[in-house]
Parts: sequence; structure tokens; C-alpha cells
Amino acid sequence: MRILIIDDDVELAALLREFLEREGFKVECAHEGTRGLSLAEQGSFDLIVLDLMLPGIDGFSLLKQLRTRSGVPVLVLTARGEDEDRIVGLEIGADDYLAKPFNPRELLARIRAILRRVVRPRGRIEVNGVTLDPGTREVRCDERRVEITTLEFDILEMLIRSAGQVVSRDALMENLYNRKATPLDRSIDMHVSHLRRKLETDRPLIKTVRGVGYQFCASAEDAATSEVV
Repeated sequence: MRILIIDDDVELAALLREFLEREGFKVECAHEGTRGLSLAEQGSFDLIVLDLMLPGIDGFSLLKQLRTRSGVPVLVLTARGEDEDRIVGLEIGADDYLAKPFNPRELLARIRAILRRVVRPRGRIEVNGVTLDPGTREVRCDERRVEITTLEFDILEMLIRSAGQVVSRDALMENLYNRKATPLDRSIDMHVSHLRRKLETDRPLIKTVRGVGYQFCASAEDAATSEVV
């Protein structure tokens, strides 16, 4: 697996590179936004670790541009306590985030959790007009191709494979992020909101069951049983 680290902290990037290479990854570093975007767009990396504060192109702009061309998983590094940065990063397509300073072992766990989701293709499934192909990671809704991020795909796959049943927020967090949900962590909710907007149908597809989680509606009867938010 190849990882690209984009961080202007040369010493930190070097330490992370050494650490991750000991864990079996191939790692390349960029210390400036324009160079990082150029490398990222080459499409040869399995995951990108992206700092938000960069010279040249900042991390937000880099991620936004990258998401128009690529669904490569991106783990964003943010300054401690900067909730707004975390929220904006998730909104424009980050798969996960980690606050600085951080423990390298936690970074490794987050990276492995993301890669486990990506490298597990199974058979194509279709429910209620939505077709999902884990092999190509392509999604179609009523025959229209839908562009979604890596994490959005993983959430949709988990919901579709449990169509008609409620999947709790805790289950989604543990399966996708390898950690438990907290009352203030709204990352799953934000990604589900993005999915609803991108699927854009005249019928409810993803239902919120208040206080529990989400349900992919396999039929009109599912959509009618409780509130859709």
C-alpha cells in the first residue's frame, strides 16, 4: 500500500514516513500544497494523509480540487480543538480526521481501518433502484451514475446490505472508523446527509430513526414506518 503524506512540517513528515515504512507501507512526502496535489492526482496512492495548513494550496482547496477527480481515501490532520476545520474537511470529502498532536499508533489504526474498508470487493447488489458495485466502487441510482467519496460508498454499502433494518450510529462508527461514537461526533450524520443529496430521488431512500441510527428503505413501506430526516 502506498501512502502520500502532505504536511509542511518536514520533521513530522519524516518521522511518520519512517514509522509507516516500518509497518510495511511505501510512503512519499510533499511539503507544499501544489506539489502535494500534483502527486495526489497521479492516482498511484492508496491513501493520503493531508495537513490543512499548507503553503501554496491550503489543505481545504487541495481536497476540494482532488475530489473533483479522485475518490482516493484522505485522512485530514487538524489542529487540536478546531472543530470548524474538522467539519469543513468532512463536508468536502475527507474520510476521517485526526487532531494534532496525535499518537502515531492511532494514526496507524485510522489508516488501517480506512484501507480495510476499501480493499474488500464483493458482489454487486441492487435495492430500490440503487445499484452498488464493490468491485468498481460504482453507484447508480435509477440508472444514473452517482459520484460519491470512498467513505460515502462504505456507508451506503453497509446500509444497503442491511436494507430494511436499522443500522445504529455506533455500528457505523465502529465498522468504518474503528472507534465508538460520541454525542458530539456528527461525522456519520454529515456523510449520510451528503448521500441523500447526491442520490436525489423522489422517494425516501435513507431513513433516520431518531436516537438509533439509519435504515436504507427497501420499499415504500419501509419509508412510511417512521420519520425521514
